[in-house]
Amino acid sequence: MTIAVGDTVPDTGFSIMTTQGPEGLSSEDLFKGKTVALFGVPGAFTPTCSAKHVPGFLANAEAFKAKGVDTIACVSVNDPFVMGAWGKDQNVGDTITMLADGSANFAKAAGIELDLTERGLGMRCCRFSAIIENGVVKILNLEEGGAFEVSSAEDLLAAL
Repeated sequence: MTIAVGDTVPDTGFSIMTTQGPEGLSSEDLFKGKTVALFGVPGAFTPTCSAKHVPGFLANAEAFKAKGVDTIACVSVNDPFVMGAWGKDQNVGDTITMLADGSANFAKAAGIELDLTERGLGMRCCRFSAIIENGVVKILNLEEGGAFEVSSAEDLLAAL
């Protein structure tokens, strides 16, 4: 079943790239006691994700902070090395936490997986944006397929 407003985010954990290498990040550490703007993309270095989704959240980071968002995070079904390299390529610095969901555990548990096997990409995460408050989904903008119509940073800001 697809996650919905009012649901608790699945407790699956993520991987992040640090200066010491890949490290785990629990869902609790990411969400507990915080307001998180979380957005998901089908893949690192893909055209829409790189040209629109990440840049939009980066450009609007201060506006999110002004509305009470503690953390902006991007999740994709990629490994932490790829997410780390993509973060460097996009110059996110500490502004956006790049979350690796390498085995699609989060995507599957949240019911937001996207099967791109026929395109040679395997299981991915649907494109979405959300506001998560203390682990509970408050706003969810979920795209159909690979569309980019309702999940931009601007759409999420407008809903706050």
